[in-house]
Amino acid sequence: MIQNLPLNALRTFEAVAARLSFARGAEALNVTPAAVSSQIRALEERLNQPLFHRHGRQVELTPAGRKLLPGVQRGLSELRKAVEAVSQDSQEGVLNVTMMASILQKWLMPRLHEFYAEHPEIDLRINVDNDLVDFDQTDMHAAVRFGGGRWPGVKALKLMDDWILPVCSRQMLKSIGPVTSPADLNDHDLLFTPTSAWDPWFREFGESGRKSRLHILNDSISILMAAEQGEGIALSRWSLVARDIGAGRLVRPLDTIIRSDWSHYFVAPAHYFDLPKVATFRDWLVERCTKFPSPE
Repeated sequence: MIQNLPLNALRTFEAVAARLSFARGAEALNVTPAAVSSQIRALEERLNQPLFHRHGRQVELTPAGRKLLPGVQRGLSELRKAVEAVSQDSQEGVLNVTMMASILQKWLMPRLHEFYAEHPEIDLRINVDNDLVDFDQTDMHAAVRFGGGRWPGVKALKLMDDWILPVCSRQMLKSIGPVTSPADLNDHDLLFTPTSAWDPWFREFGESGRKSRLHILNDSISILMAAEQGEGIALSRWSLVARDIGAGRLVRPLDTIIRSDWSHYFVAPAHYFDLPKVATFRDWLVERCTKFPSPE
């Protein structure tokens, strides 16, 4: 008997139980209250016990109803996720990707027009977020992350390595004179975000340099804007400044460069990783990252 329970009756039970109202449950399901009452009555007959105590327009769950509700909610939630996953298994349509603002603005944005031109069938939508996305609780399909390459619950593919280097404006470099060694940087305002991303630099040149005097700035884009305006020498990553250096907006005060402990990765849950539209964007990123030149 139990294996033949109609799904519609369980959906109806969940709608009413979550709202403790037949009328509001009917409204949520876009059906009549009479239809809701019929479904609940049929379900109670199948289970051979009442699920609600009825007091006029007010209802409350019976012990059996309270016991049944959590399992029905979990089951419907899993069913919705499965249906959504299957419905998104196509080459076309919306593709939701999340990444940090810095890599989007400084590396990906100048290249995005190429992807849109090559794949007009994919509606790529990018969410900016520095935090790790919970793929089970959002509609994100994939992410671009900067880190060690191991995150729970996802598959990860390395896109490219990165390097740490100091940059500043051309005018500032002229005003402070030549910088001949990393130790000379300690005589100036060294700007960097307060993260462990810079550990390789300070391991190499000493922790005494880890004293930024512009603590009000805590994101990479603001740091680079401050450096471009002559507010100090910024520690940054090659992926973020290569274009600015090429355009002359920033210069390297010295040639020293240190490989980062972290790399850029494309990540996605296993059930999304090889979806056609996800794979198309992933492969496009791999191709562009392969072409991105390493620092000299």
